Amino acid sequence: MWHLPRVLGMTALCACLTISIVVADTPARLAGTLNTIAPDFMRTDLSGRPLQLNQFKGRVVLLNFWATWCGPCITEIPVFSRWQRRYGDAGLQVIGVSMDDDETAVKRFVAKHNISYPILMGDAKLGESFGGVFGLPQSFLIDARGRIVLRSVGEPNMEALRSQIEGLIRVH
Repeated sequence: MWHLPRVLGMTALCACLTISIVVADTPARLAGTLNTIAPDFMRTDLSGRPLQLNQFKGRVVLLNFWATWCGPCITEIPVFSRWQRRYGDAGLQVIGVSMDDDETAVKRFVAKHNISYPILMGDAKLGESFGGVFGLPQSFLIDARGRIVLRSVGEPNMEALRSQIEGLIRVH
């Protein structure tokens, strides 16, 4: 036999689940999720050139959020530079988004490490447009149609990531 408090409790639980489902489907919640179109943005890279994500439609983009103080970021940057040189002509574009506060420190870091792809300064607003960047490194692999096909938080499996990139640009 059902008791009134138990029925009311279940009704409240169902109402909460319904609200959660509605909130989860809002566009802001879907930002940066798999199989969604990557949000376009316009920024200036460290060289002073304008960079818009949509200018790379037709190419595979590895969008990497990083910082100069992030150990795993420092480890993956030379690999991403090699990939840019190796796969750039085949259709890969790596873009680095520094989440540092000090642009001068980032410019020194980039010069010291000879990074072969554009670097721009990020902020909370840009991170939020990708569903929030709460940990570094964080990378988004965007296919030639502009869809996010991978979101990686923390150190990625570099071999698996390279394999996925090669599959998207069809390099063998």
